Amino acid sequence: MAARVITIAQQKGGAGKTTLAAQLAVVWAGQGRRLALLDIDPQASLAAWAELRRARSGEAGLGFEFAALSGWRAAEWIERHAREADFVIVDSPPHAELEARIAVRAAGLVLVPLQPSPLDLWSTGTTLKLAREEGRRVLAVLNRVPARSSLVETVVAELARDGVAVAASRLGSRVAFAQAMAQGRGVSETAPSGLAAAEIAALAAEIAQA
Repeated sequence: MAARVITIAQQKGGAGKTTLAAQLAVVWAGQGRRLALLDIDPQASLAAWAELRRARSGEAGLGFEFAALSGWRAAEWIERHAREADFVIVDSPPHAELEARIAVRAAGLVLVPLQPSPLDLWSTGTTLKLAREEGRRVLAVLNRVPARSSLVETVVAELARDGVAVAASRLGSRVAFAQAMAQGRGVSETAPSGLAAAEIAALAAEIAQA
C-alpha cells in the first residue's frame, strides 16, 4: 500500500493517544500530505475533536478524511484509504481486545505513547505483546514529560532493555496541547512559535522518516 498506516495504541487510558493523533494530523495536513484519520475508540474523543474542527473551519478546512468506525468496517475503511493517503492514522481503544488487535494488525507502525511513570511503563506491556504477536514495528513516544524528572531516563532504559525503539522527540507537559484540542485545532495553528509546536513538528518528522 502507498500509505503508511500508523496505529496509536496503549492499553492504559489517559496516555495521550487522541492528542497525539490529532496533533500529528494537523502537522502533516499543513505540509500538504493526504491524510485519513480513523477513531475506533468507543469514547470517541478524536471524533469530538474532529467535529469541533469541522464546525470551526467547515468540511474543506478539516484537512483530512475522517471516520469513527469499529470492527470489520474499520479494517475495510483502513484498507480503502491506505490506497490513496500518505498517512492513515488510527486512534485505537485502550481496553477492547478485538478492536485493538484489528488496529494493530492493519498498521505498518504502532506508536505507543506513555508518560514517564512506572504505571504507564507497566501498562505498556500488553500493547507491546499484541504488536509482537502481529509482527508490527513499534515506536514508543514519551508524552507529558515534565521539565525535570529522573524517571525519564529510567523509563527509556527499561524500554530499550525490552528491545523497544523510543522516539528521540518528546512531548512536554504543556497546556498548549489541551488548549488546542479544546478548539479542534493543533498547536501548530494556535501557537506556531511555541515549544509544543516545535516538539510535535520534530516528532512528526521523525515518524515520517521511520
